[in-house]
Amino acid sequence: MRTYLEILKLSWPLALGMINNAVMQFVDRAYLAHDSISSLAAVMPAMTLASVFICFFQGIIGYSGVFVAQHHGAGEPMKALDSYRCGLILALASGLCMVFFVPLGGWIFSYTASSAEILSREHAYYDIVTLGAVFLYGQVAASSYFTGLGETRIVFWVNLIGNLVNIALDPILIFGFSNFPFSLFPFPFSLSPMGISGAAYATVISQALQFFILIAASRRLVRRQKLSVGIFTGLGKSFAALVRQSLNVLKFGIPAGGYDILNMLSFTIFVFVTGTMSEVDFAASNACFTINYLSYAPLTGFALAAQTLVGQSIGRADCEGASRYLKYTIALVLLFAAVIIGGIIVFCDPVLSLFAPSDAALSAQFIELGRPLVWLMCTWILFDAVDIVLSGALRGAGDTRFVFVWMLICSFVLWMPLVFIVKVFNGTMFQLWSTMILYAVTIAIGTIWRWRGGRWKSIKVISVA
Repeated sequence: MRTYLEILKLSWPLALGMINNAVMQFVDRAYLAHDSISSLAAVMPAMTLASVFICFFQGIIGYSGVFVAQHHGAGEPMKALDSYRCGLILALASGLCMVFFVPLGGWIFSYTASSAEILSREHAYYDIVTLGAVFLYGQVAASSYFTGLGETRIVFWVNLIGNLVNIALDPILIFGFSNFPFSLFPFPFSLSPMGISGAAYATVISQALQFFILIAASRRLVRRQKLSVGIFTGLGKSFAALVRQSLNVLKFGIPAGGYDILNMLSFTIFVFVTGTMSEVDFAASNACFTINYLSYAPLTGFALAAQTLVGQSIGRADCEGASRYLKYTIALVLLFAAVIIGGIIVFCDPVLSLFAPSDAALSAQFIELGRPLVWLMCTWILFDAVDIVLSGALRGAGDTRFVFVWMLICSFVLWMPLVFIVKVFNGTMFQLWSTMILYAVTIAIGTIWRWRGGRWKSIKVISVA
């Protein structure tokens, strides 16, 4: 019971934080739907493409948290701080790299946008979010430091504050105003509507706010630990050593970032393929994906908890403890998945009706098409839950190369070819979704086999003094 409580203490803030992000994205799209149909049509591809490019560097920076966790487990707070500083260095470098992705995004949109108006809106959202990614990266580095130390509650509260600010700024920046609220100024003050650009600015401002709050909180924590240096002090003397350590983070972090981009890219391709089906089929598929995302988001919180606890255990040279934490985390995540699946099955039709068209005949067809997809999704969630947690544990142990290669094989050697075969032979949406079951079962079996093989026990991420 004590182990379960320890896992829950670490994972619940992370899981709720992921739900926060899902709600924020939903609110963003809801506001943009009231702005114009062009804004709503443009935000999805712009957000997706930006996320594909951003997530690679995000995965690398986030991996600094594994170094923090292992040094924390080894009782080396100064080295844990150095790992955090490496994360901040990589965040700055990654933010600079994102500048080069701005013209690439514009080139892609020029071939995919359905109209000049949508193209200009995609450009606007994508450029702002991409250039502002440096704040997201800084936020990830700081969050990873606290997560590696096991201090996840502050990450949740800062995330909640940032998302609430985002939601509050959305209507102000998207729709503008003629007079500043509450008459704070003695003169009239107005803001022109920014449309989709306003939503992008709200996102970046929220990320910047979270970054600065976490920086302030981490500086306070470092002072409380009474370490010999602060976050930004002594950088000149230790810069060469930090660069060497950053290269070590890159060694393990690049495959971790590659895993993230392959995961997102394969699902993006799948969504585009489902978009070639009938309008009602595509709408039913998207509704199921929305439901799936709300269940998937908290699962990633359990994965981060497994990654952190396994990392801390390995830092203590306690491989048995790492295996015990994984076993209990899988039990918890399966219980959580079972509750989610039970709720989805019981309320299947009412939930689908929330997304159904207003026309009675189309609504009945929509629910009829969506119901079997929901059943497939429930099967998918079980295997996906096991794989997510196991992959998190393997990453915490430093086995990032396997996680990356196995994702590459399962996504682009197995799943994507199956998807295109089904499409070429004019398969149904049910058959397309069925390929995900084979993918989920295969990738879960592979990660189970890898963990049970014990290769992760011999991987050295840090050198303990």
